[in-house]
Amino acid sequence: MITPDRERQVTTNNVALITGITGQDGSYLAELLLQKGYEVHGIIRRASTFNTARIDHLYVDPHDVGPRLTLHYGDLGDGSRLNTLIAAIRPTEIYNLAAQSHVRVSFDEPTYTGDTTGLGSMRLLQAVRAVGISCRYYQASSSEMFGGSPPPQNESTAFYPRSPYGAAKVYAYWMTRNYREAYDLFAVNGILFNHESPRRGETFVTRKITQAAARIALGTQKELFMGNLDAVRDWGYAPEYVEGMWRMLQADTPQDYVLATGVGVTVRDFLEASFSHVGLDWQDHVRFDERYLRPTEVDALVGDATKARTELGWVPTVCAADIARIMVDADLKALEHEAGSWHDTPDVPSWRVGA
Repeated sequence: MITPDRERQVTTNNVALITGITGQDGSYLAELLLQKGYEVHGIIRRASTFNTARIDHLYVDPHDVGPRLTLHYGDLGDGSRLNTLIAAIRPTEIYNLAAQSHVRVSFDEPTYTGDTTGLGSMRLLQAVRAVGISCRYYQASSSEMFGGSPPPQNESTAFYPRSPYGAAKVYAYWMTRNYREAYDLFAVNGILFNHESPRRGETFVTRKITQAAARIALGTQKELFMGNLDAVRDWGYAPEYVEGMWRMLQADTPQDYVLATGVGVTVRDFLEASFSHVGLDWQDHVRFDERYLRPTEVDALVGDATKARTELGWVPTVCAADIARIMVDADLKALEHEAGSWHDTPDVPSWRVGA
């Protein structure tokens, strides 16, 4: 189990600070940076229980003289604490991945979403400026900022957010550009389209689908309730997308980039890929529930990542159907393990970094 360590001054060349380190992207990014020799620090919120399952394996390294991953209590709502942490850690790179990132929940919690996802980014930028360190800053922007703008969407597409989450991300995007232009901060926006993995949160639609497919295949669930199956999304593979984040901060000049596969896939398509992988017809098990509809729907998000391909050399290779199969296999293995039916199976899937 990872426990937060006291703040300490850092003298190594590459020091990264990650907000949202316990999430899907934060865990993959921490792995990547540790493999590249970084000292990695993460900010986590104080809670009654630890939520570090995605990164626990990174903390203990028998070949290392000591942990290069350190966690600190903090919150994007507390600007004073952010100042203290940045002054103590003095990171060379900051990756702001923290947010209330569930689009449907943002309609129920618009104030909290705006404060955390929008104003929280401004507090972090202001802390960097106030402390006066020289660092490179990555802001996790989102394809949800495009909302109602027709695809394909790229860096020049007009924003038209259709949710409190999307609107908050637009605010964070423009504040990042403002601090870059007003204070000469090396700050970039990574406008990432949907990206998934077995570490995706269980309330997000892709993980909800793959877990249901696995459970129905194992006989522990009968039905899956869904909302809009016609929504089109551009689904990529999270480990590839965090590589793109890192590449943005290695560029000679700070610029904003879209990361996407360029392929639109419907929710229905993802259902088909997931259920067919375990020999099931999704139509026998999926039921419609209007509670899962958004007050304002985003019909299609499909990105054009030409700029990232050309300038960063970033090329996605894993398609949505492959992601569905990877996630279903991981969920099957986890459920079998929980049930105590740990059968002889092949080696861990290739999504495991270092496997």
